[in-house]
Amino acid sequence: MIRAYGDRKDDGRVQLSFTLPVAVSGRAKEAARLFCEALGLKDVAVATVESAGSEFSFFVVYARADVAIDFSKIVVPEVVVPEWDFKEINKVIEKKIGRKVVVVGACTGSDAHTVGIDAILNMKGYAGDKGLEAYPWIDAYNLGAQVDNAALLTRAKELSADAILVSQIMTQRDLHIENSRQLVDLAHKQGQRKMLFLLGGPRIDHKLARELGFDAGFGPGTRPSQVASFIVDALIKK
Repeated sequence: MIRAYGDRKDDGRVQLSFTLPVAVSGRAKEAARLFCEALGLKDVAVATVESAGSEFSFFVVYARADVAIDFSKIVVPEVVVPEWDFKEINKVIEKKIGRKVVVVGACTGSDAHTVGIDAILNMKGYAGDKGLEAYPWIDAYNLGAQVDNAALLTRAKELSADAILVSQIMTQRDLHIENSRQLVDLAHKQGQRKMLFLLGGPRIDHKLARELGFDAGFGPGTRPSQVASFIVDALIKK
C-alpha cells in the first residue's frame, strides 16, 4: 500500500492549486478551504491566494489525504523499446532494414506549439539526446505547427513515410483527443494506416494513444532515441 508523501513517509500530505471565480478576500480564502474539505481532504491550509483577474482568485493549498493505493494491483500499458543509443540505432537500420527510415512529424489541427515535435525531430534533440534529423539513416521531416490532418497524410504519402509523429500540446476541451482520433480515422479511409502512427504530448500516455488508434504514445520526458528505437524495432518486426 502506498500513500502520498510530503514531509515524511506516509503522512498523506498533498499540494494542489486551482482558481475560483471570486475576487480575493477573506471569504474567498474560506471558500477555497471548504472546497478542499468537500473533496475529503483534511488539515487544509491555504498557503497562497493571488488575484487572477478582477473576479478570480488563484489558490495554492496544502492538506492531508487519508487515501492508500494498492500499487501491486495497478496495470498500465507502457511502451516497450530496446535500449539502443544513437550509434546502435543507425547500425540496426543499416544492417536489418538496409535503407533510410522516413519519418514525418507535425503539430496538427489548431495546435501552434512545436516544442514537443522539435525536441524529437530537430537536430539539437532533447536533454543531450540527438534529434532524428541528426541520424544519418533516418530522413526526418518536421512540418511544423497547425498542420491539417489531410495535409500531413498527403505529405507522408509523397515521402513514402514509414512513420508519422503527431505532437499535441493544446488540451483544452480535449482538443488533442478529437484531433488525433480524426487523423487515424482519415488514415483508415485513405488506406494509409499501414504506416506507424505515434502520438506525443503532456497529456498523452501509451494507453490513451492506443485507444485513439495509434501504435504508441509518448509523454513528457521522452527522448528522441526512445522514439527512434520504437520505430526501428516495429519496422523490423513488420
